[in-house]
Amino acid sequence: MKTGIAERIRSIRGVIATEYLKRHSDPWIVAYSGGKDSTLLLQLVWEMLAELPPEKRRRVVYVVANDTLVESPMVIDHLRKSIAVIRETAKSAWLPIETHITKPAVDQTFWVNVIGRGYMPPTRNFRWCTDRMKILPTKRLIGRLLARHKRAILLVGTRKSESISRRRRMDGRGVKADTMNPHSRIEGCRMFAPLADLEDNDVWTVLIQSKPPWGGTHRDLITLYRNAGGGECPLVLTKADAPSCGTTSPRFGCWTCTVVQKDRSMRGTIDSGHMESDKLELLSDFREELMALREDDGNRMTVRRDGHSKSRADGSRVYGPFTMEMRRHILARLHELEAQIGEGLISDGEIEAIEDVWWRDETREEGRLALLERIA
Repeated sequence: MKTGIAERIRSIRGVIATEYLKRHSDPWIVAYSGGKDSTLLLQLVWEMLAELPPEKRRRVVYVVANDTLVESPMVIDHLRKSIAVIRETAKSAWLPIETHITKPAVDQTFWVNVIGRGYMPPTRNFRWCTDRMKILPTKRLIGRLLARHKRAILLVGTRKSESISRRRRMDGRGVKADTMNPHSRIEGCRMFAPLADLEDNDVWTVLIQSKPPWGGTHRDLITLYRNAGGGECPLVLTKADAPSCGTTSPRFGCWTCTVVQKDRSMRGTIDSGHMESDKLELLSDFREELMALREDDGNRMTVRRDGHSKSRADGSRVYGPFTMEMRRHILARLHELEAQIGEGLISDGEIEAIEDVWWRDETREEGRLALLERIA
């Protein structure tokens, strides 16, 4: 490793150790997505803990990841495998590390919202997915940890060099690699971004020239990036922290993501000749089908979910959710896709939640029509 990079990494390790050894007992929460930045962050935290004598490992480190249930297959497979190894190795090494994977509530998943409630697949202006599938599940877990510990420190792998907008946001908040910042939305939670000043090449140099302390190699991670040309879609707690969804950068994310016009990371993986390219091609085609259905106003109700109609300033109609017929069609197509790839894409719990929403919507619509009939 080049001398300059080695010195920077030693300095970061020192900052991490200094913060961990402070005399308070606030636990650490490491935001882990399985991507390069969060992997390096966890690696440095792990190495710091391993070097400490057991009696000084006083604070628990919670490694928290997020599964939206519609993650890119390659990414979620890597995440689940790495979390399992991290959990078992930490346990055998007697390190105070606990792992958690958050998931959206069953009535707030992608399919329950699109097929059940008829929500339009997300757009830049109607990006309902981040809140329901990423932010809320993670905030619920952090809320439980805060209820137990009163305070906590959230460690993130965000870096200023990721983008101009990221640098602007971090500078605006006064984020520095060696200081804590209060979290803007969660009382009792402070933020710590020790990798803030690293460049992309610094991260890759460390990962390529080292092995994860929990075992194995970084080969799978490096291959994932090489094939897709993607960046990680981070664990987020606010919409401002989620620039990866809907930008032009080729980031890993949900295979159903319709915020972007073209999923360049998925396409890159397919074009690289990935062993599951046929499956990924089918998933990609279904994503584009969802986008096409969204753009056809004929597939949507003329009233919104609250039963009211709305018009724009120019007098044009604002259409509501998918019609019930279209929701049933999307579910049938999803089942066809499951049969094609030989894999489940929607759970029994989600289908039950969808049927419950449908029953309530149909009952409400019957009541609305009956009322209109009486008025007429």
